[in-house]
Amino acid sequence: MGYRVAVVGATGNVGREILTILEELKFPADEIHAVASRRSVGKEVAYGDRIIKCVDMETFDFSKTDLVLMSAGGAVSREWSERIGAAGPIVIDNSSAWRQHPDVPLIVPEVNPEAADGAHKKNIIANPNCSTAQLVVALKPLHDEVPIKRVVVSTYQSVSGAGKEAMDELWEQTKGVFVLGPTEPKLFPKQIAFNVIPFIGAFQEDGYTDEESKMWKETHKMLDPAIQLTVTCVRVPVFVGHSLSVNIEFEDAFDADDARDVLRDAPGVVVIDKRDPTGYVTPKECVGEFGVFVSRIRNDPTVPHGLNLWVVSDNLRKGAALNAVQIAQLLDQRGLIRRPAPALKA
Repeated sequence: MGYRVAVVGATGNVGREILTILEELKFPADEIHAVASRRSVGKEVAYGDRIIKCVDMETFDFSKTDLVLMSAGGAVSREWSERIGAAGPIVIDNSSAWRQHPDVPLIVPEVNPEAADGAHKKNIIANPNCSTAQLVVALKPLHDEVPIKRVVVSTYQSVSGAGKEAMDELWEQTKGVFVLGPTEPKLFPKQIAFNVIPFIGAFQEDGYTDEESKMWKETHKMLDPAIQLTVTCVRVPVFVGHSLSVNIEFEDAFDADDARDVLRDAPGVVVIDKRDPTGYVTPKECVGEFGVFVSRIRNDPTVPHGLNLWVVSDNLRKGAALNAVQIAQLLDQRGLIRRPAPALKA
């Protein structure tokens, strides 16, 4: 018997991708419900070769589901996730609303699968920030081999991380440069087309943004609180695919060749690292792929035991939808999803 699954926020970028990946990975679902806000009721979304009409979140009966994949934003999750979890199903939430709650596991299956055992504390599991997810997949096997002391990250984050409106803004501004004349920024604070913006989220008192603080807080929760991590997050004019420049300082010596071998054997990692003009991965090449791609692996002679990496991944997949579905698979493997009782025969 398969599960009864609801996807909340089914009309958004990540919600649609979740539906695609559930079907691609053949997740054992007997029922799939597309749930959205009232204004999206009746809209059609694809699940494999099926078309599903969205139903209203306000009136949907979540007690008749076993698993809810939530991708409707932090405000909606804060209002609904506890209520849904109390009705019975496990909620896998893609927002930042629950990531730092002590009773909510924050999970990347390749990094901390054992955290799934805490799923029933609140019946909520948090999905990490998109750039953090790909970072920890690359750091975990290295940290297991030689403890990491410090990490310095610069992100190059695509506009899809800010939603469909952000993708539309990049498209309109790009057309404007060549055809229609300049357009004023709406979602972004400055022009994103043919530009980069070293600001994502909101500024905090220490001068970092909340997007930047997410990376170190989430890395500490999932991997190791002893790792020192500093980051600058930058939005770039790319539609899909986040890239990270990662500088690592280890506690002991770790040669680049040895690190390359460790990464090649690591789950979820794809190493493409040839020292020729095309021997690395760019965001364009990672779109639609499941893996976290690591390139440009090299020693950093300016710090003791230093290493540099270039890390690229499809942020709508591993950074959001894929990781959520992989968490669902993990719960299934560990027997943590409560299946419905079989109907009594007359």
